[in-house]
Amino acid sequence: MKRHLIILLLLFTALFAAGESETPDTFIVRGGSGRVTLTCPDYRMEDGAAFARICFDSPNYTRILVNGTEYATQQEGKISSAEIPVPLNRSFDIQATTTAMSQPHDITYTLYIGVDALSDGTLPGLRKRSVTVPRYAKEFAVDEYEDGYALIRITEGQRFLVVPEGKPIPEGLHPDIRVLQLPLQKVYLAATSVMSLVSAVHALDRIAFSSIRAEEWEIPAARMAMEQGQIRFAGKYDTPDYELLVREGCDLAIESTMIGHSPKIMEMLELLGIPVWVDRSSYESHPLGRTEWIRLYGILFGKREEADRFFEEQASRIQELPDPSGNRGTVAFFYLNANGAVVVRNPSDYIPEMIRMAGGSYVPEAVAPGMTAASVNISMENFYAEACEADYLIYNAAIDQPLRSVSDLISRNPLFASFKAVQNGHVYCAQRRMYQATDTVSDFILDVRHMFEGSEEMTFLTPVR
Repeated sequence: MKRHLIILLLLFTALFAAGESETPDTFIVRGGSGRVTLTCPDYRMEDGAAFARICFDSPNYTRILVNGTEYATQQEGKISSAEIPVPLNRSFDIQATTTAMSQPHDITYTLYIGVDALSDGTLPGLRKRSVTVPRYAKEFAVDEYEDGYALIRITEGQRFLVVPEGKPIPEGLHPDIRVLQLPLQKVYLAATSVMSLVSAVHALDRIAFSSIRAEEWEIPAARMAMEQGQIRFAGKYDTPDYELLVREGCDLAIESTMIGHSPKIMEMLELLGIPVWVDRSSYESHPLGRTEWIRLYGILFGKREEADRFFEEQASRIQELPDPSGNRGTVAFFYLNANGAVVVRNPSDYIPEMIRMAGGSYVPEAVAPGMTAASVNISMENFYAEACEADYLIYNAAIDQPLRSVSDLISRNPLFASFKAVQNGHVYCAQRRMYQATDTVSDFILDVRHMFEGSEEMTFLTPVR
């Protein structure tokens, strides 16, 4: 790797020895008021050093200070620009002097100029030890560095550098890397599916704030912690109590993907200095992929050994399940929303996969070509066409109100009376606590197997009569 990088550097330096300019692959700016736009049209290499042209869309910038050295700007129309020495592929600060105010004023900007050809993918000041690729999960990976540093990479671009307690934060990090300095002790938990994983690694004392009230928790330890005042309600995920979180020193907000519907909330939290972690475990297609996120929470809360041990126990439970060969029945998993539409799971989602692992097949098999969301709304007519002959119906009461009886289901839409599963008495309800129990996915697989066998010994499913 080092030899390859040296060759690239030599080739790159030779190519630009004459000072020819190139456009950087990445240019990121942090700081300032946002009224002035900075650009980096080009950079050049000279004797192994990099120089970049920094432009301001204002004629009022007179100089740039880099490490105490002054570089005068040139004005051309409404643009001020200067060529300055820069480090590539790492963040650095500059001070730019503007005369647009009553007196000259220095504004600090943090810049990042990225050149892919000169990057080896590591972090400045740290030595990479290994890359941890999850066994089942697809939504994250972890780069392990010496001295206990870990870079967690989550799909959709989120990156977090976990810095061990007492260790320094490396300088020059990419601006988009959020730093989590351990220990984390006052976390706002707005992703309810995460609580069971945190509880499983005995880190419940690190959760100081919840987005739901005590009576809404189906996890006894979480409900008790709130009733005893150890965890405080800090507003729903889309209406957090900013004042409380800031006053009490919240050091991380763990959100579900629902925060994507309220981007301003995420922006405000980070503006207030609270990093936002988006849990994407619900997007895992394999049920153990969802549980494997416990390894990330083991890193965040200094409980790696506990997390690894718990995950291996869960993996063993699934591996020991009876052989699911043969189709024991078709199963529809759904609920009705307030508009009367049927909400079903993506066939590639972890719930249909658990049904398959129990020996069944999931319907509807195809609800929307290219669908990536975990669930989708379809009309009752389309659901009828796909699921009328299903052997079993499982109503998702984890989202909607549970069914009191089969008559209750039929009252919500008379078409259900003609469903095969309704006529044969094969209607079940998934309890509300199922979505909060991310730690015991194997129990749902066993429930479905027991459903096929006619047994009522279940953890998350309840027969509906």
